Amino acid sequence: MLEVGRIAKPHGIRGDVIVELITNRTERVAPGMVLVVGDRPLTIQASRPHQGRWIVTFEGVPDRSAADALRDLPLLAEPLDDPDEIWVHELVGASVFGVGGETYGTVESVEANPASDLLVLDGGGLIPLTFVVDRQSGRVVVDIPDGLLD
Repeated sequence: MLEVGRIAKPHGIRGDVIVELITNRTERVAPGMVLVVGDRPLTIQASRPHQGRWIVTFEGVPDRSAADALRDLPLLAEPLDDPDEIWVHELVGASVFGVGGETYGTVESVEANPASDLLVLDGGGLIPLTFVVDRQSGRVVVDIPDGLLD
């Protein structure tokens, strides 16, 4: 399961909540989607954008008291199957190689950066996300300028 957002707080008295997404995939809050909160799967009944966040109505959350019990909890979801996208969870733990076969290490994390997200390598190196992924082997092949990791 991937963390896709969190419930910030209740909204109103009818059980709606404010959701802050940490994904750019807004279909995560589409009606009918199931998100896991704690150990409880919740189905989205309705949602709408609101001041950079989302107002979400979950089935089975009837009032403000029930919504308040969800405050500050993370929202989890199954990974989306989209062959045209590369996901962070696919990169973490992958071996990184240069186009010439050089070994650079393993991806520890992906760091958000305004210009381009960065691969954080186990040796401390940072590589901008200009890469090709061979999904069959779990290898990340990067084409970096000479001296970037020196």
